[in-house]
Amino acid sequence: MEGLRTDLEPFFRPKSISIMGVSTGSYRFGGMSFLHKLQECGYTGRLYPINPKATEIRGVRAYPTLSSLPELPDLVMVCVPAPAVLDALRECSRVGARYIHVLTSGFKELGTEEGRRLEEEIASFCRETGLLVIGPNCMGPYCPDARLTPWGAIPGLAGPVGVISQSGTITQRITEYLCSLGMGISKAVSFGNGTVLDALDYLEFMATDDTIRVIAMYLESVTDPRRFLRLALRINPKKPIVLWRGGESDAGARAAVSHTGSLSGSRHLWEAFFRQTGVTRVESMDELVDAVLGFALLPPFLGKGVFLVGGGGGNSVVNGDVCTREGLQVPPLSSATLKKLREIVPAVGSIAGNPLDHWRAYEDPGHLTRVLDLGYEDPAISVIVVDRVIRRSSFHMPDEPDSTPVVIELMERIGQRKPTVFTVDFSGGDPDLTLQGCSLMVRLCRARFPTFPTLQRASRTLTSLQRYHEAARRQDSGAG
Repeated sequence: MEGLRTDLEPFFRPKSISIMGVSTGSYRFGGMSFLHKLQECGYTGRLYPINPKATEIRGVRAYPTLSSLPELPDLVMVCVPAPAVLDALRECSRVGARYIHVLTSGFKELGTEEGRRLEEEIASFCRETGLLVIGPNCMGPYCPDARLTPWGAIPGLAGPVGVISQSGTITQRITEYLCSLGMGISKAVSFGNGTVLDALDYLEFMATDDTIRVIAMYLESVTDPRRFLRLALRINPKKPIVLWRGGESDAGARAAVSHTGSLSGSRHLWEAFFRQTGVTRVESMDELVDAVLGFALLPPFLGKGVFLVGGGGGNSVVNGDVCTREGLQVPPLSSATLKKLREIVPAVGSIAGNPLDHWRAYEDPGHLTRVLDLGYEDPAISVIVVDRVIRRSSFHMPDEPDSTPVVIELMERIGQRKPTVFTVDFSGGDPDLTLQGCSLMVRLCRARFPTFPTLQRASRTLTSLQRYHEAARRQDSGAG
């Protein structure tokens, strides 16, 4: 398929949803929990639970069959046991329902002949009828703007990120993690076994969606590597793809087979894929979220020169080492910049250079912005990292109001003439320090300034972004 797929929008913006297999007993995972969460997240469309033995469930009128509904639902969620899924799909086809999410598990991921047979029957039937199916064995679609958030962050936060994942748990965690930092999701999909629609169908769709600027993926396998290569080469230069691949180790590969029935493929082939496409490779949840924040919030930059703004002589030494190890450079500032810097940085107790050891930058927001202006003007500097200290008595800090709101206000006023990120160190296990550090990081992220709990994570993210933008520049130059 050379044209990008554009027909999956109804999955994410249904005006009516029917749930097949809603129990009438106590709350439990499945049709009942999805109905409950759709109500909880404020879904404004019409809900039609299907149960032939009930007339009402959770205050919503229930129906015995799809054909008894007063309208054709835009989306059907199938939550019946695995042996009954094919019959449910037959009923969908009879009434004309085309967009279907199969939550049910119990197929090829079991590793049994019966599970594989049931899944192949589903695949064959959908090929014949043209049904579009997410799943089976998955959490399905997610779209905060449409209040379609029956899992993950509820009701979630709309934003510029698209998420494609084989794992429901990981998709849930990504949406929660990003939402807590103020970064919203445009659309997310947990697709499980990918029997009918697979990761590449969603990738094609999100490539055409103007509300999505960054695509985050968690994959355990790809059914068509050549197609993935073509798509990534086409999409990634215009819309960054951040990929976390599960199943790299022997233990992970074995778990992937049991999870979604997937074979993860050769490590060497994946290495070649990343080299050829320039797709940003991450290896943990933290790395994925860090990269998404960077791509979504920072303007493009090409150089590796970083200006480190903080305090503490020892910090200056080790921070320079960290940046260098992660692929950045900490260049000397120009003579003009140093001259201006020495006019505002005292010779005693500070180091006027790069890294900058200057405690006043922690305490005086106006002074910090003057320092940043010098970094923005210096030709050797491409990006700035500002350390923020959590106020505590061990640092002999005066008992004064937190300056963070003023810092944010001034930063918004002067603008990011060069990409600027923050670090907040709250490591060590002190509960109060952790609580304050998390709060400070969240406040800065929600103000649209990417903030990281360690300089290593900040540096690794900036290196990934710099490589991406440099590759895009080379491609544009070659095309021109």
